[in-house]
Amino acid sequence: MKIRIKFAKEGTMKFIGHLDMMRYFQKIMRRADVDICYSTGFSPHQIMSFAAPLGVGMESRGEYVDIEVKSTDSSEEMLRRINEVMVDGSEVLSYRALPDDASNAMSIVSAADYRLRFREGYEPEDWRDFMDGLLSFMKQEQILILKKTKKSEKEVDIRPMIYELHEEENHAIFLNVATGSSANLKPSAVIQAYMDSRNLPLSEFALMITRLEVYAPKKEDPSTLIPLEEFGEDIK
Repeated sequence: MKIRIKFAKEGTMKFIGHLDMMRYFQKIMRRADVDICYSTGFSPHQIMSFAAPLGVGMESRGEYVDIEVKSTDSSEEMLRRINEVMVDGSEVLSYRALPDDASNAMSIVSAADYRLRFREGYEPEDWRDFMDGLLSFMKQEQILILKKTKKSEKEVDIRPMIYELHEEENHAIFLNVATGSSANLKPSAVIQAYMDSRNLPLSEFALMITRLEVYAPKKEDPSTLIPLEEFGEDIK
């Protein structure tokens, strides 16, 4: 049986990298007595796949990991058991059964929501001027940035990868951008591009970023994106 787990990563847990989160969840599965499946071979490992690695320093209320289990209790019971052994800053939000033919989360992710705020001491001097300028900046047909690879640099148009941007309360910015293997855009790159257009610096510590949700195309209608947890159902 395939299971999709949605979890939050907040507080000091945001400094834990992706590989360490994988090892953390492997331990959590054992401590919560999850009847997880293991691969065959000389060195068996838990069958587990994460949707989209989160950058170190980012918080999230929309992380996902897919697992395979031999048996399971109800979603309510599994949430209780797993959360009992999790540390502060991590919390399982949903535990849902997937159809047998469901693709793993990593292969279908295509977009994600983010909320961005400036840390105290790094805020724009004039928020209204900053935000109006950003909204105007987004009206361009092209937003070119220089993207560095291991071997070279190339100019990339990131405008098609920005699906939505708007202002939220308390000087926050909402972003929905491309996320996944085919196209992937860091939310900080959008603000960096805007600041560069104004010849203003952006400290690497200036932004606080929270991932809110991750989306994939609906099977019946690929043009419609839905949260990853909606591909599964609660277990009664």
